[in-house]
Order: sequence, then C-alpha cells, then structure tokens
Amino acid sequence: MGIDLPLIWAIIIIFGIMMYVVMDGFDLGIGILFPFIKSEKDRDVMMNTVAPVWDGNETWLVLGGAALFGAFPLAYAVVLSALYLPLVLMLVGLIFRGVAFEFRFKARAEKRHIWDKAFIGGSLVATFFQGVVLGAFIDGFPVINRAFAGGALDWLTPFSLFCGLGLVVAYALLGCTWLIMKTEGRLQAQMHVLARPLVLVLLAVIAVVSIWTPLVHSDIAGRWFSMPNLLWFAPVPMLVLATVGMLLRAVSRKAHYAPFLLTLALVFLGYSGLGISLWPNIIPPSISIVAASAPAQSQGFMLVGALFILPFILGYTFWSYYVFRGKVRHEDGYH
Repeated sequence: MGIDLPLIWAIIIIFGIMMYVVMDGFDLGIGILFPFIKSEKDRDVMMNTVAPVWDGNETWLVLGGAALFGAFPLAYAVVLSALYLPLVLMLVGLIFRGVAFEFRFKARAEKRHIWDKAFIGGSLVATFFQGVVLGAFIDGFPVINRAFAGGALDWLTPFSLFCGLGLVVAYALLGCTWLIMKTEGRLQAQMHVLARPLVLVLLAVIAVVSIWTPLVHSDIAGRWFSMPNLLWFAPVPMLVLATVGMLLRAVSRKAHYAPFLLTLALVFLGYSGLGISLWPNIIPPSISIVAASAPAQSQGFMLVGALFILPFILGYTFWSYYVFRGKVRHEDGYH
C-alpha cells in the first residue's frame, strides 16, 4: 500500500493552521482587550506576557501558506484569487500590530497612545479579516476550468462578516484566559470578570454558525444530520456544551490555568466541527484534496524537507514557551 501524500499534506496544513490560530490567537486577543484596560503598567504587563514569543507564532501561518502553494497549487490559486482583498487587509493588520508591538516600548510617554491605537487597530483588523476569510471559505468558491470564476467581492456576505465578528470574540477569549494564566493581582481579576461574558457571547456565536451553516448549505446539512453520521458527530456539540460549562465554573472559582486550557479545547472542538463540515474538500463545495493535489513527485520531495524542519519548529516553539513560563509581573519586562 502506497503513502497517501495528499492526506499527509492535508494533515500538515490543518495542523499548521491550528497552531497558528491557537498561538497567534491569544496575542491578537491581547490587542483586542487593550481598550478595556486603562492602566499603562497593566498594558505593559499584557504585552510582556507575549513579547518573548509573539513573532515566532507567525511561523505557522507561513508554513501553512507555503505548504498550500506546494502541495495543493490549485487550491492556492483559487483561494488567493477569491480572497485577495481580505487577505491583504489581514496582512496590513498584522504589519500594524507587529510594528506597534516593537515601537510602543521605545516611544516617549506622550506618543505611546499612538502605538496603543495601532496595536488595537491592527489586532482587530487582522482578526476580523481572518474570520471573514473563514466564512467565505465555508461558503465555497465557483471554479470553472480550474480557475476561480467569481467576482472580486464575492467574499463580502453577511455570513462571512458574522464569522469575522465571531473570531474577534474567540480571540478575545483566548487572550483573556491567557492573561488569567500569566498574570496576577488586579489585571488577573479584571480578566476573570471579562471572561464570563466572553464565554457566553462565544457560545452564542457557535450556536448561530452551527444553525446558519446547514440552513444555507444542504451538503453540510446532509453530512451532519444523515444516519449514521448523526450518531458519530453528536458528541461534538455535546462536548462544546460540557466544555463551556467547565470553563464557566473554572472562571467562577478563579482558577489560573484551567480557563486557558478549556478555551483551547473549545477552539479545537470548533475546528473539528469545521473539518467535519468540509472534509475532504479543500476548495468547497466540491474539489477534494486529491483533485487539487500537486504531482506525487513534488509532494514527496517537499515532504522530505517538511519532516526535517517540523521537529525544529516544534522544538524551538516548545523551548521558548518553557523558558518564559510562569507569571509576568510589573517589574518584569522585555524592552
């Protein structure tokens, strides 16, 4: 039996995107939460919790994009043609966020508010358009003769805009629970207060998306609600409700680590639901990973390099988070 190269590359890309969502999600979430925190010292602590690691998180975004280009060139061409504008706006947001991150600590006190606003705006724009891209991807793309056949603004739909707002809530919750884990005192108490409404709003977002998607897409409805799929997939929404319940209890008892870990579980369950809805299509609604694959020789050649480099990426990622583990206090800093 031969190696299923399209499946292996799909797993690598899915893993890379998941790692990006988790790791860049909480530092984008910190930018989204900035307006709720007025103290400059607390804002310094918020940024210092991710200062040693934030710029390595985008490694996973680069990996996912490069792997898509090499392993599934048809998907790369169609998706980028369909989503050129929101992807460019997302990158603009990431640039503003990154520049603000570096310059804020170096700015004079009277000018720091400019970089605070750039950090907030860049985080919001990047997050919102990532959600828009997700919503447009779920909606699917018209393809004729292996080329995108839609218009430049086909991605601009009520569903994609709602997904953009939903991802802002999800990243805000990731950032909030990350700060619960990494801080203490007044800032941690503020995050405990913010966490509960964020959890409830995110649950509402998940519910709306879960209802909206099958109502609009009959193929997704058929996958979720046909037998025996209904029995196999029913644990996913049940686990979402159970995780939300445990998360609310963890926040109520002022836990330090459980809220972040449970939020990660909630993100993973949402990601699993997306996979169930779309698999094995890499260009929804109908082009599979096999149909969009590069030649086997190309995928095999790339796989050798990927299997060599992935352990290094995982290794330095783990090491950086291990070295900078523990609480961050006002006297700590990475300027």
